[in-house]
Formats: sequence, C-alpha cells, structure tokens
Amino acid sequence: MTNLPPFLRLGLLVALLGALTVLATGMGSSHMPPGRVAAALLGYGARMDEVIVWTLRLPRVALAILAGMALALSGALLQRVTRNPIAAPSILGITDGAAVGAVGFLWAFSDDANLLVVSIHWQPLAAITGAFAFAGLVTILAFLDPGGRGPLRVILYGVALAALAKAAVTLLMIVGPVYRAGQALTWLTGSIAAAHWSDVFVVAAGLAISAVLLLVARSTIRQLVLDTDSAAATGVPVGRAQVALLALAVGLTALAVSQVGAIGFVGLVAPHVARLFHGAFAGGYLAATALIGGVIVLAADTVARMIAAPLELPAGALTALLGAPLFLWLLLKGRRTHG
Repeated sequence: MTNLPPFLRLGLLVALLGALTVLATGMGSSHMPPGRVAAALLGYGARMDEVIVWTLRLPRVALAILAGMALALSGALLQRVTRNPIAAPSILGITDGAAVGAVGFLWAFSDDANLLVVSIHWQPLAAITGAFAFAGLVTILAFLDPGGRGPLRVILYGVALAALAKAAVTLLMIVGPVYRAGQALTWLTGSIAAAHWSDVFVVAAGLAISAVLLLVARSTIRQLVLDTDSAAATGVPVGRAQVALLALAVGLTALAVSQVGAIGFVGLVAPHVARLFHGAFAGGYLAATALIGGVIVLAADTVARMIAAPLELPAGALTALLGAPLFLWLLLKGRRTHG
C-alpha cells in the first residue's frame, strides 16, 4: 500500500471510515440497510428513520470516531516525543490517571445516601485533572533522574505509575459508594453507550484546535525523528517542543477518555497500523493515524454492540484484546533487537 500516492491512501481510509459509519449507524435493535441509512443522513428518508439515525445512533458513531482520532493522535505524538514505539496513553499511565480522577470524583462527591452532591457533568473535568497529574508525575520523575530521560526509562516510570493508579482506583471502588461502583466500572472499561451531541461537540472542538496546533508544528514534529543533538542542530528547541507536544498528547487523551472512558491501546495500535499502511515519513501520516484510530474505535464499538446482543460489551474490552498482544509482540521484538 505504501507505493500508492499519499492522497490516495488517505482517500481509501476516508472511504473505509465512511462505509463503516453507514454500517454502524444501521446496526441496532431496528436494523436499517445502508440505503435507508444514507437516505436518513441526507434528509430524505422516512421521519422515523431520521429520528433513529440523528437522535439515537449518529451521536454514538460520531463520538466513537472522534475519540478514536484523539487517542490515535496522542499515541503518535507520544511515540515521536519519546522515540519509543511502545509509548501510548495507556502505557504511560495517562489513561489510568484519568481513571483515578473520574472514580475519585464519584467517591469524593457522593453523600451517605450514595447520591452525587454535584452535577455528573463535572466528572470529565476530574478525569482531565487526573490525566495531567499523572503525566506530570512521569515527567517530573524522568527529569529528576539523570538517567531517566531515555525512552525506556520514561516508559518504565509510566508503567509503574499506571500500576499505582490501578491500585488507587480499586481502593476507591471498594471504599466508595456501592451504588456508584457499576458506573465506575463501566467508565473504566470504556463505553460509548451514553453518547450525546454535546459530547460530540466538545471532542470535535478539542480536535479542531489540536489540528491547527499540529499543522503549525508540523515541521518541528518531523525534525523530532532525529536524535536530540541532530534535531537541536537544525534549530529545533527540542526541550520546549517535547514539553509542548507531550502536553498536547495528554490533552487529547484527557479529552477522549473524559467522554468515553478508559478505552485503551488505541494510541498504541493506530500509529503502528498507519506506519505499515501509509508510511511514517509520508505526507499526511498524522491524518492517516487519526483516521485509523476512528476506524478502530468505531469497529470495536459496533462489534461490542452486536456480538452479545441484546447485551452490550464495553468497546474498551475489544480494543484491549487487539492491543495487548501487539504490546507483547513489540516488547519481544525490542528484546530480540537489543539482546
């Protein structure tokens, strides 16, 4: 595929995502063939079809795509900044930090009757705070350790803090309100079932801002492929660039998981698939990564809805089934390379 022109490869990904969007929108308790879905999307379908598509199904489909794009871009940036192919939000503790924030919110703001004393709409802010806090801890630990700024050491700090975050989440679920445990568990596994258009607009706005920032920084991102000394020799302020891109990656992760929960491994898988399909140094690599991330999460959510119908499995469970073996393969590959 990499012998095709970049614009054609991107076109194929857009076509795949479009076809999957129509297919996913038609899936549900009332199945709709692609023709009826297309008619409803274009505004000349039956009134009931338009209500089902635009009110019930399309927000979920759109949120899955946008969240997948945000997680995929975050993973690509983390892998570029750390120069490590196994860097990803779920590996560096960012996703688990967001989980601590979300579950801590349920624990801190529930009364004796297990009722929230503040609006549930503040939970995304708590998740974002947790994500930035744990990303900050990884950064501080790596900065304080003279030998900890290498790619492998950063990953190890992230894995250690991710384990700490998982333990904290478990304790919070045990000592917290029992009534909220199910809600917390659903969030932890990652689910898009409660999508609304307001959630879609929040993630879309964040992605639009991020796209502008990435466009402005595109030359710097390309230069970070080089080692630190070579990149600095080309005039890139390496330290500031790494901090800025790390902050953007954390922001993208927090934006996604605050709305759809801790869907893991998308940021690990999507950049690798993009490198195989599109090429890491071809024009539009980040766009390809984002499109593949959208395809992965939308496909996972669609399969999760249908595989055990009428029950709905969490989409995050399926992305983990895909991502965990890839993570192990990359670890073994790296060990053979350096062994």
